[in-house]
Amino acid sequence: MSSFTLPGLPGALQWKNQPVDSKLEGETLTIVAGELTDWFIDPAGAVNKGNAPIALFTPPDEQFTLRAKVSVEFAATFDAGVLFVYENETTWAKLCFEMSPQGKPMVVSVVTKGTSDDCNSLPIEGSTIYLRVARLGQAFAFHYSLDGKTWNLVRYFSLGTLSSLQMGLSSQAPTGKRCSASFAEVSYRQGALRDIRGTE
Repeated sequence: MSSFTLPGLPGALQWKNQPVDSKLEGETLTIVAGELTDWFIDPAGAVNKGNAPIALFTPPDEQFTLRAKVSVEFAATFDAGVLFVYENETTWAKLCFEMSPQGKPMVVSVVTKGTSDDCNSLPIEGSTIYLRVARLGQAFAFHYSLDGKTWNLVRYFSLGTLSSLQMGLSSQAPTGKRCSASFAEVSYRQGALRDIRGTE
C-alpha cells in the first residue's frame, strides 16, 4: 500500500518509512514495524532515530480530535502502537501504548522539538487501549481511555508554529525484531475539544 484510505479519516494515508507488513481489514489497520525501529532524539545525544513506519494524513482543520482503539502484540521492551503528530523530522510528538522495561504495558508520551522530552505515565492491564489526540490551534492534548468513553489527560503541550502538520498511526520495535499494532474504531472529529481536563 503506497497510498490508501481508512474509514473515519478525512484524507488519504501515505507511508513515511515502509512497514515490514501492513494489512487493512474492513476498518482496522495493522502495522508491523521491523527490527530496531523507533522515533527518538535523545537529549543526551546517544540516540537519534526516525525509522519506524508511520501512516500519515493531512488534517484539514486546526481544531480536531483523532482517536483509535489500539491493540499491540507486545514482545520486547518499548514495543508500541502510536498516535503520531508530525511536522518534520525534528518537530513531532507521539502518544504510545508501550511495553515498559518492567514488562508492563504503559501509556508513554514523547514531545520532540529538536530533542525528545520523554514521559512515562502509568501501567495498563491488557494489550488494548484507546488513545486520542486533540488539536486546539497551536496546542495539543494527549488522552487515554480504558473504555473509549471516559478520557484521562496525559499531556498538554505545543510544538510551536506549524506549517505542514500531518497526523499518523505508527508501530515501533526499538529493541525487538518486530512489533504488530492494530488500529480499530479510528475516527476524526472536526472542532475543538470542550475541556481538555474533563473526562469526555
